Amino acid sequence: MAGRGGWYQPDAFPSNGTLVGLAVEARASTIRDGDWIEFGHDDEGDPKWSDQATAFYVAIAPFVRSGTVDVEGEDGARWSYTYADGQITQQGWNGWDGSLEPFGEYVDLPPLDHP
Repeated sequence: MAGRGGWYQPDAFPSNGTLVGLAVEARASTIRDGDWIEFGHDDEGDPKWSDQATAFYVAIAPFVRSGTVDVEGEDGARWSYTYADGQITQQGWNGWDGSLEPFGEYVDLPPLDHP
């Protein structure tokens, strides 16, 4: 997350930071479910998407058994990340960076299903 620049400042985050602490910085919520941790979006405040948030969701992929993260940008764009077998796959056009895959190249025109 730190390598992406932006609002997350590693010197402001304690070196003994936890996954829960990083999730908060990525604007995610965490819930413990037995031996598992469930991630969701932060309903409080005014969460913003960024390259750092994308980096968080990409970095946790090897540790996620399954699931989908649905994202809605401020412009109404909707995309999602699906996890399976330690891999992440993006569905839809990312309203933040205009890509069709995490950290992919910008695509000039979104797919026809983009609002």
